[in-house]
Amino acid sequence: MHGTVAGFFREKEELTCDGVPLSEIARAVGTPVYVYSATSIEESFTRFDRALAPVPHLVCYAAKANSSLAIFKLLASLGAGADVVSGGELRACLASGFPAERVVFSGVGKTDLEIRDGVAAGILAFNAESDREIEKIDAEASRQGRKARVALRVNPDIDAKTHPYISTGLAHNKFGVDIGRAREIFEGSRRFFHVAMTGVQAHIGSQILETAPLEETARELVSLASDLAGRGFPIETVDIGGGLGVPSGRAEGLSQEQYAAALLPHLAASPFRILIEPGRSIVARAGALLTRVLYVKENRGRRFIVTDAGMNDLLRPPLYGAIHPIEPVSPARGQTVTADVVGPICETSDFLARDREMPQVAEGDLLSVGDAGAYGFAMASNYNFRPRAAEVLVEAGGFRTIRRRETFEDLVRLEAE
Repeated sequence: MHGTVAGFFREKEELTCDGVPLSEIARAVGTPVYVYSATSIEESFTRFDRALAPVPHLVCYAAKANSSLAIFKLLASLGAGADVVSGGELRACLASGFPAERVVFSGVGKTDLEIRDGVAAGILAFNAESDREIEKIDAEASRQGRKARVALRVNPDIDAKTHPYISTGLAHNKFGVDIGRAREIFEGSRRFFHVAMTGVQAHIGSQILETAPLEETARELVSLASDLAGRGFPIETVDIGGGLGVPSGRAEGLSQEQYAAALLPHLAASPFRILIEPGRSIVARAGALLTRVLYVKENRGRRFIVTDAGMNDLLRPPLYGAIHPIEPVSPARGQTVTADVVGPICETSDFLARDREMPQVAEGDLLSVGDAGAYGFAMASNYNFRPRAAEVLVEAGGFRTIRRRETFEDLVRLEAE
């Protein structure tokens, strides 16, 4: 039985996950491989749940952050809800044990088929993004002889102070409706007999590292919900979205307790059930990408560490300029060097880190790319005809493969000659 320390730590100078040596996992499964700590995921969810205990609430895990079925099953067993943004995520979450009454369906472009499936499942709510979407949900619910629950996603024009690609609550973003139109849209919904307008929702962005934008969002939503309830609408939920950030490296961000403490004063006096939709803040630091050094080379004084993982495995550094901690799995050797950690993909943007000061490594060494549990495998691709990595879950003192490495045969199975 391995140790019981949760997360990624060094034991006798060897990097481990929940006490299991990462080198042991790499020997058994190969590289690249994503490794997740079940204990860390459970702890992160439970801290959110406990921190919000003073108010009626539901923590809806943002399925897009990491869509492993094993992680879905773990969170469903803990009592989590799910925030889905596609028909595929909806089916996967329902099949993994999330009850429909704990599922909310977000997304700006729901198809007719996705709406049909959500209505048929009897989900907690559609987070509708337009009056036209509400009309389509009503028509589908009428065809099925059901009544669908709808929350309106509003855009409060609040600056989340984050990367522009993951900011979603400003007036020029595609998401939601202008909060100033919310009352008009609710009034217009009175002509629909197969939807119940039960909530309001906003999600202003990701990687939020200060409470002020979240507090402002909560105040705006509670005020709007109270006004709508006073107009006779059956408002039950206020959904303040997700977005709690994970800072780069080992810096400490907002804890679940600090997050809740900032929001509770704005929520505690309301009669509504509070929904939140965290994803990254539950799974990011619970995961690492293991990769092996293929070559170490220099070009006109610039050092390159070439690994077997690339931008097809972890897109966040080239896409967002995201910074992930990278460290050797085995004890460091020699002095530190400054290097680019790059992958095998035929793109200049294929890097895991640039100008990174790190310990010297040699061909064959294992590296761990940390904070990779969110938007890692979920955004992976088969670019350059490369199979996607394996995934491993560490639990109960051991580990198991929860997704095998893809093969060439997997990649061509759907092709027609």
